[in-house]
Amino acid sequence: MTRLAGKSAMITGAARGIGRAFAEAYLREGARVAIADIDRAGAEATASELGSGAIAVPLDVTDPASIEAAVAQTVAAFGRIDILINNAALFSAAPITEITRADYARIFDVNVGGTLFVLQAVADHMIARGGGGRIINMASQAGRRGEPLVAVYCASKAAVISLTQSAGLNLIPHGINVNAISPGVVDGAHWDGVDAFFAKYEGKPPGQKKREVGAAVPFGRMGQAEDLTGMAVFLASDEAEYVVAQTYNVDGGQWMS
Repeated sequence: MTRLAGKSAMITGAARGIGRAFAEAYLREGARVAIADIDRAGAEATASELGSGAIAVPLDVTDPASIEAAVAQTVAAFGRIDILINNAALFSAAPITEITRADYARIFDVNVGGTLFVLQAVADHMIARGGGGRIINMASQAGRRGEPLVAVYCASKAAVISLTQSAGLNLIPHGINVNAISPGVVDGAHWDGVDAFFAKYEGKPPGQKKREVGAAVPFGRMGQAEDLTGMAVFLASDEAEYVVAQTYNVDGGQWMS
């Protein structure tokens, strides 16, 4: 398993969950990986557990100085960044009439601004060193449609899909392929918080919403982080050289486009 042999990757939000699963898959494929996360202790623990091919990089995707430092630290450790996965994101839910400006700003600052400005910093590095690269943004099925209680999150992920298209067209002349992955419902510790939002606003007992969304997936279950790793490896590999500005659904059949 050496499809990414000799490559260096930076993955944001990689201390746990989907980001960690991506890091594990990339390491198996021969890449070196920077575990970039606002949770410095979590990133250090994950990097230690994953072994010598992984390093921990503190990163706040809303802070320009932190982004610059994270890119510089990764380049100093590995010599270059060949692959970026913009995975860091936040979720929120509320009826339209209860959305606050503060929550809107927080979600867009991380989900859209974080994606844009980390992408920008890494693209600057890739252009300066030459040789192209791969950038993978994490979208969501929520960006493909509206949901009654998830307006801000849905809008932020729709923006990620649009940003992927524009950045993909802008950067491919430099040999930088920008694409995105659009998961469906993915199980994990974060779903406790998601379930709590729906328990609050839909009056459901804890755990009921999670059971309902899992049962509604045509595949027959919620996704697991590992279900996304095949697409993440493919988009980072030489096999995806002619794939530009696309967003791929990996969702067990929840959305068709």
